Amino acid sequence: MAKDREAGEVVLFTDGACSGNPGPGGWAYILRHPQSGREARDSGAEAVSTNNRMELTAVVQGLQQLKRPTVVELVTDSVYVGTGLLEWMPKWKQQGWKRKEKGRLVPVKNEDLWRELDRLASSHTIRFTHVAGHSGHAENEACDQMAVEAYKELQRNSRV
Repeated sequence: MAKDREAGEVVLFTDGACSGNPGPGGWAYILRHPQSGREARDSGAEAVSTNNRMELTAVVQGLQQLKRPTVVELVTDSVYVGTGLLEWMPKWKQQGWKRKEKGRLVPVKNEDLWRELDRLASSHTIRFTHVAGHSGHAENEACDQMAVEAYKELQRNSRV
């Protein structure tokens, strides 16, 4: 991460987690404005989801907090999100939100979340930084812990 950040730049750390795939899932983000030191955190859960849906949901939820065009450094362990945002999505859009599979076009998985991510990302400048999951990166570990706790809390509450 660059030390000489622009005044409007934020860092969005995200992670998603599932117990089973599909299974109960959680998402979490930490949104930090390094120049002011302000930070927002949130997490949530779904009773039945997939890891990829939770990874996408974390990014969507974080970007929804931004009220004006912003330079965003997206820090995540999800190659799916980063590659999808930077490489796959432009092709999907050209092909009517379809992807090639075995020589034919099929619907994009998680299209609802990809479309929302596309809408949100269009007003920001997003840079993708990949970090290895469970490698000791403080914010990635915190997001993972928040996401896991979110789905565990959902499971506890559904048993009551």
